[in-house]
Parts: sequence; structure tokens; C-alpha cells
Amino acid sequence: MTQKTPQLPTPSIEEVEYYLNKWKTLDNYRLQESALNKLFFQLCPNNSDISDILLKTATLNDFYSTNIFAIYPVAKHIQSVCNLDERLKTGDVTLVSDIQKVIISGVEKNFYSFASKYCSHHNPKDYPIYDSYVDKVLCYFKKNDHFAVFKTEDLRDYEKFKGIIISFREFYGLEKYDLKQIDQYLWQLGKEYFSINKKKKN
Repeated sequence: MTQKTPQLPTPSIEEVEYYLNKWKTLDNYRLQESALNKLFFQLCPNNSDISDILLKTATLNDFYSTNIFAIYPVAKHIQSVCNLDERLKTGDVTLVSDIQKVIISGVEKNFYSFASKYCSHHNPKDYPIYDSYVDKVLCYFKKNDHFAVFKTEDLRDYEKFKGIIISFREFYGLEKYDLKQIDQYLWQLGKEYFSINKKKKN
């Protein structure tokens, strides 16, 4: 039997506020994010020391289940990226593509979602996180409301992805929210309506 497409509520300030308030009640995600903020902003803010990068990479991989089975080559690759810390501060969108592709045992791996998370946890207001739930929500509203013109594969091009997020925010009049808040809203909305064991809000 074909599964019916869920009907998502139209994005609005009220909807964003609902999910931002809901985020505050989710102790597992909220405290996990607090721990990551301490790691990225206080304990290991820079990316010159391989030990710091290993700690951040391993913790992100564990918390987000990003399926990186060889942490060290990923950390070494991150360390090798030119002007990484300066580019993070300025919000250079090309940095995600420089981080995402890593050669492991002679095979190129594409850690796109992880790369967006690594950048976002250094500079959350300039780097929205790519996630499959966010992907589904953006495609849903493109189809229903035509808030932007893009192909599904464009969401896996980080520069285009960020532009689509900004277009989404503008189309629905959500400019008062920064990209981190839009991120939290989209992810929760997607998880609620598109996860296999979804529970709709009252």
C-alpha cells in the first residue's frame, strides 16, 4: 500500500516558535548541543592541533551517527584544509565542499552532512546543517508553495543549499530568525512528519 504524503503546516512565525520552544524541552538534543558548544567554542575552538580535531570529529560522529568508521583520516584531512579557521569565521560556503570529500584506503568518501555539521558547530549562524529531514521539508514546500526553483540534487551542493534555506526564510517572512533557528525548526518538522515512527503534534 502506498504511503500517503503527510500534510505539513505552512511555515509561519507561530510554527517556528512552537518548534523552538519544543527544542528547549528535548533534554537529549539540548544537552548534547550544549556539550558540543563547550567543545567547539571553549575547549577546542581552533583546528591546528590534530588532537582537537580528533575530539571534535569523534564527538560529532557519535552524537549525530554520521557513519564515519575511520576518524583519523577525516581529522587529518580537516587539518590539511588551507586557512580553515579564518574561513570558518568569515562563513566561507566553499569550505564545506573542501571538507566533505576524504580519501580513505584509496576510496573517496563523501561526508557532506558531517562537513556541514563540522562547520556549523564552529559558526552556526553562517552554516546551516544539511540533513535528510531538512532535505525532505524543503522539497515538500518547493512542490507545494514553489518558494524557490531548484532540483533535489541542488540541496547537496552546499552553496546552493544555503541559498535555498535563505530563500525559504524570506518567502515565509521568517527573517527575524537566524539560520540556526531555522535549522532547528526544519529538522524537528522533518523528523516529526517524515520519520518512519512519526508522531504528529496535537
